[in-house]
Amino acid sequence: MLAVVQRVRSASVSVAATGYRAEIGPGLCVLLGVERGDADPDAGWMAGKLARLRIFRDDTDRMNRSVQDVGGAILLISQFTLAGDCRKGNRPSFVRAADPEMGRILYEAVGRRLRDEHRLPVETGVFGAMMDIALVNDGPVTIIVRTDPPHAV
Repeated sequence: MLAVVQRVRSASVSVAATGYRAEIGPGLCVLLGVERGDADPDAGWMAGKLARLRIFRDDTDRMNRSVQDVGGAILLISQFTLAGDCRKGNRPSFVRAADPEMGRILYEAVGRRLRDEHRLPVETGVFGAMMDIALVNDGPVTIIVRTDPPHAV
C-alpha cells in the first residue's frame, strides 16, 4: 500500500458524471494506492501513519505536529495508478495494483479507521470514478508513505 500525502490549506474532489463533491480545509490530501498482497493490517498501519505523521509546523516552525494535533481533516482519494511500474518501456504496467474488489475494501478500511480509531474528519473521493481534484498545497510538503516491505509481483 502506498500513499502520496500532501499538506494542504484546502482540497476538493468532484465527479462530473454524478455531481458528487467533497472538500476539506487545512489538513492532508491523500492519494492511496492498494497493491496485490496488501491486507487489513496494512490498512491499519497506513491509517495510523497518516494520523500521526508529523508534517505540520509547531510554534518554533518545525514540522513536529500531526493532522490530529492541528485539528485538520483528510481528503482520501483512491488511485490505483500509484501502483504503476514504469521501469520497462513507456507504458506503465499495473500488475502490482490490487484487484478492484480488494482495492475498494482496503481503501474503505483506511478511511473507516481514520474516522473511528483516530477520530479524524475524513472526506473521500468515489472509488473507481474519474475525479477532478483541486488543492492548495501548503509548503509545498509532499511525502510518499509506503507499507514495508513493498510487495513483489
